[in-house]
Amino acid sequence: MAGRPDYYKVLGVDRNASQEEIKKAYRRLARQYHPDRNPGDKQAETRFKEISEAYDVLGDPDKRRQYDAGTGAFAYSSGPGGGPFAGFDFGASVGDILANIFGGGRRSARGRPRSERGADLEAEVRIGFEQSIKGAQVAISVPTRQTCPTCGGSGARPGTQPKLCPVCAGRGIEAIGQGPFSITQPCRRCGGRGTVIEDPCPTCNGTGMTRTVRRLRVNIPPGVKEGSRIRLAGKGEPGPAGGPPGDLYLTVHVEPSPIFKRKGDDLEVEVPITVVEALRGAEVQVPTLDGVKTLRVRPGTKHGTVQRLRGAGPPKVGGGRGDLRYRFVIEIPKELTEEQRQAVDELAKVMNGNPRERIFQGVGR
Repeated sequence: MAGRPDYYKVLGVDRNASQEEIKKAYRRLARQYHPDRNPGDKQAETRFKEISEAYDVLGDPDKRRQYDAGTGAFAYSSGPGGGPFAGFDFGASVGDILANIFGGGRRSARGRPRSERGADLEAEVRIGFEQSIKGAQVAISVPTRQTCPTCGGSGARPGTQPKLCPVCAGRGIEAIGQGPFSITQPCRRCGGRGTVIEDPCPTCNGTGMTRTVRRLRVNIPPGVKEGSRIRLAGKGEPGPAGGPPGDLYLTVHVEPSPIFKRKGDDLEVEVPITVVEALRGAEVQVPTLDGVKTLRVRPGTKHGTVQRLRGAGPPKVGGGRGDLRYRFVIEIPKELTEEQRQAVDELAKVMNGNPRERIFQGVGR
């Protein structure tokens, strides 16, 4: 596969490596060379692009199969392949394959590929708890592909153009067999594109696309939860042949709060109270999202009792607000002073009765 980089060497894996081994190698290298961890380091950014491009191919079993065989998108670098399915684009959808078999294909009347939508992208961002409540604008770096600046997306060296495929005459399909038993399949020479690149662009190696890192500032809406996915329409990869771009899907990770715990659309706070406060009742101060509020603990409050402040919780992405829930937890000292022990003994004299008696009702002894 002259003219193409050795993607296995880029990721540092053997050609017989499993998909899981390829994924682990990519993740390790991507963390090491990610632009966010190497600000201003152009060599690290270039290395990151190479790693992303290699994984874009080897991380997809279909693209990897084409790369190894020198077929489909990689056919130009090894010449016409052998066998009836050489040049078959195994990454095509079932609809594409059926359309090609029955003579339709994804081509215009002049044999040129129709514009297709670009690929969707995935990215992750980590924000603080307060940012998840109030919303934030954060900077992210997204590895992506862009139209090759050298060839303008044609894949051919500047000053040259892709040529009509000599096998299929630009149709992108060819017939196998004769008479009523003949079928059509994607052209083995051009992989269904209708054109071949005899002199590939030195920048993109004939793909028409190059790897880059796009830096964006993204608005995170108030109320996002851990694992929320945000769709940014049109922020994905540009489409080939001038097609519309794909979308960017952003997964949000929220740093946990030491005080507020997420419970669906609500937040819960654990409020410690003493035995005396639980028995007598009390007024206690509790934190809110905006400051401090006083709550009344009713006399005889049990461990785990919850008070709810409706509408005082986090914003909901779809509108409205959740609740704030306060769970009272009775704290018991591990050790008692002599004075406390005497007080407990006096309390025990007046707090008579066996509260466990009812659990034995109806149980034979």
